[in-house]
Amino acid sequence: MDLKDEISSIKGIGEKSAALFHKAGVFSVYDLIHYYPTSFIKYPEIKKVSDICPEERAALKLTVLTEAKVAHVRGMSMLTFMAGDDTGEIRITYFNMPYLKKNIHPGNEKIYYGTVSVRGQSYGISQPKTYKEDEYEKMKDVLAPVYPLVKGLTSKAVTKAVKQAFDELPAVEDCLPDKDREELSLGGLHESLYTMHFPEDMQAYVKARERIVFDEFREFLVSMGSLKDGASRSRNDYPMIEVSEAIRLRESLPYRLTDAQIRAYDDIISDMGSPYAMNRLIEGDVGSGKTIVALLAMLTAVKNGHQAALMAPTEVLAAQHMKKIAPLMEEYGVRCVLLTGAMTAKQKKETRREIAEGSADIIIGTHALITGLVDYKDLALAVTDEQHRFGVRQREDLSDKAGSKSPHVLVISATPIPRTLAIILYGDLDISVMNERPAKRLEIKNAVVGTEYREKAYNFIRKEAKAGNQAYIICPLVEPTETGRGENVLEYSEKLRERWGDEVRVLTLHGRMKNADKNEVMTRFAAGDADVLVSTTVVEVGVDVPNATVMMIENAESFGLSQLHQLRGRIGRGDKQSYCIFVDTSGGKSPSARLEAMKKTNDGFEIASEDLKLRGPGDIFGIRQSGEMGFRIADIYTDAALLKKASEYVKQHEQFEDKDKTRKVVL
Repeated sequence: MDLKDEISSIKGIGEKSAALFHKAGVFSVYDLIHYYPTSFIKYPEIKKVSDICPEERAALKLTVLTEAKVAHVRGMSMLTFMAGDDTGEIRITYFNMPYLKKNIHPGNEKIYYGTVSVRGQSYGISQPKTYKEDEYEKMKDVLAPVYPLVKGLTSKAVTKAVKQAFDELPAVEDCLPDKDREELSLGGLHESLYTMHFPEDMQAYVKARERIVFDEFREFLVSMGSLKDGASRSRNDYPMIEVSEAIRLRESLPYRLTDAQIRAYDDIISDMGSPYAMNRLIEGDVGSGKTIVALLAMLTAVKNGHQAALMAPTEVLAAQHMKKIAPLMEEYGVRCVLLTGAMTAKQKKETRREIAEGSADIIIGTHALITGLVDYKDLALAVTDEQHRFGVRQREDLSDKAGSKSPHVLVISATPIPRTLAIILYGDLDISVMNERPAKRLEIKNAVVGTEYREKAYNFIRKEAKAGNQAYIICPLVEPTETGRGENVLEYSEKLRERWGDEVRVLTLHGRMKNADKNEVMTRFAAGDADVLVSTTVVEVGVDVPNATVMMIENAESFGLSQLHQLRGRIGRGDKQSYCIFVDTSGGKSPSARLEAMKKTNDGFEIASEDLKLRGPGDIFGIRQSGEMGFRIADIYTDAALLKKASEYVKQHEQFEDKDKTRKVVL
């Protein structure tokens, strides 16, 4: 077996199973062994019903007491029955699994494993796993991996496939020499990859993870190094001067630019007039006004006689940029066009013609801007919005659209990163920091609460909806999982619809939806067609909804600080008072230090620095913060020390070449 082999080459994976793995993004054996668990289960001792507690993950030896009943509620099936032991009874519920009914009969006895919930005076378990008693006893001695799943794919199936792959694979070639690994105190690659899935204990897992994280950072920094080597010496093929139209636009705005915005704009003008092509990152907090600075740069490029392009991470965000920018630019005789994958073939063809002919001045779009079919007449400025969503290569692809010339590159990111880390991560870019909020924006009011506050929160959200405002509710999960830990979007949405009926309109959004469906939901919410959006973190980089005044984040303790801050940035974008409610479900007597930090400040840079201090190995199974930068498991905060170690290693051991703009890495 080879790493490049199709997933279907593994024994036991047929056409249907392969299709499920494909949905999860696993196409090859390489993808499979890098498809890491999100957590591990240490199965507990079997308990009696009388000894269980709410929110506990418990294993119970139960006898089925009643026939299973199946009900259908809003397109979702619910199978329920009662089970118990000699100390009490408990309700068992399965969602969308009606076929289980034929195997559930009074008198059946099994081990049920899941998270205990409480409603009134009665206990329940949703989606429990079932085992024979002897089977369960064997499982108690191992750490069982829990994988990110799609519907129809189980952790058991993934575990079996991973074991099969490692049984048949030759040792994975290690890119680090033994001498270097010893100096770096890192394990071997093959052994580390295996331990990521099947660790003897958590100490072994942490050690294996260090090796994998180091490799992720190293590969990223090598890519960045090749970019820097080519880009930093590029001559300025498009020298520009400040134009009167940009000055007029600044003066016509209904607000005064902050000092930070003015400094960033001055940096851009200086870069575009220098002997070398601009390669600049504007690192600004959420709501700091980065887009207007980018627009001033694009207007400058157009009025110097060239084209500018703005690439956004989603079609909804690209459309929003178009809606805001195009009317502002009409006054200055600047034509803006939109290019996204959702447009019809005829629309795309016509837009590409305008781009190639030069009648389009500012081109706004998604990754459609960098496809082979798009030719620019005179692209002098390439802007990427939320660059961490694209990655190094796509940013380079956009700048390469200028042909043999080097366009100016401007990157805008709303991820506040401590400057020491930003210099490492964005080594090819000069950095401008925007750390001030526009004067008219009110400070968001924050609250950290326990689960007992939910009733008040729901009433508050209902009141805001009645006043014509909107709210986000964030859950960490899409649907119930094997661990049962964390609220999930599907059940939560259903609960709110049952509670509010038609009085409060609820929409659902999560990352497993098709892009077209996600875009439709976000567009409807932005248009005011719903009062509440129950979503996963997919809204972290989203459209502006000035009418959204409430953000309620469930299981807030499981998120990293910087991601909590990004989520909170979805509100407070209008002139109304906004509120963020962090629901701490850990059951602790007082909120964690990180949630206290969120309560204290709305400053993203202060939060990023605090995150760097607070996060540690104990957070490795928290909701990932920096996976959007292209890392599978590495986190720039938790793994800051490894990032610095990888940076030093790359400086000492890698060489880069740039010949006639053909960039390659020499290892």
